[in-house]
Amino acid sequence: MEMKLSDYAKKAGISYRTAWRWWKQGILTGYQSPTGTIIILSEENSKSDLIACIYARVSSAENKDNLDRQAERLKDYSIARGYKIYKIVKEIGSGLNDNRQQLGKILVDPNYNVLVVEHKDRLARFGTNYIKLLLKELNKELEIVNQSEDKQDELMEDLIAIITSFCSRIYGLRRSKRKTEKIIAELKSNEQK
Repeated sequence: MEMKLSDYAKKAGISYRTAWRWWKQGILTGYQSPTGTIIILSEENSKSDLIACIYARVSSAENKDNLDRQAERLKDYSIARGYKIYKIVKEIGSGLNDNRQQLGKILVDPNYNVLVVEHKDRLARFGTNYIKLLLKELNKELEIVNQSEDKQDELMEDLIAIITSFCSRIYGLRRSKRKTEKIIAELKSNEQK
């Protein structure tokens, strides 16, 4: 089934500008007619069986606005891919915490077959491959939208997350913030030398 880009945008509940950007990025498949009209080839038949569960996470309540924007971007992405959206799960918690209740619930939820996350570290700081293997055993896919990450920044963020976790266990929550900031400042000053 074919439809004009404007009709697709109305059907998907997105602006024409967003639909046009997705077509230019290759997220939507279609062609441009000699008159300039963009025709989108409907992927309903091939993707109708893909039911998405969207998982968005931030590490602290201070980033709640980012959590909402992250969930909205993932929703738009899933719609553009032709996925049916089963559930949008938002969670606030450390990527190092292996006892996140919302994540635990959706990993065993049988009502979807593709888990959509923005970055690998939004799912977990470590052990993402294990989660991927678990999902594969449950006949589900893990789709990471943004694969590009700067490795040096990623390693520094992981190190900070580990230091924060250890400091909070050793010193308690109040003192851990000061201790972590002190350690990070020391690491950064050594890095600049």
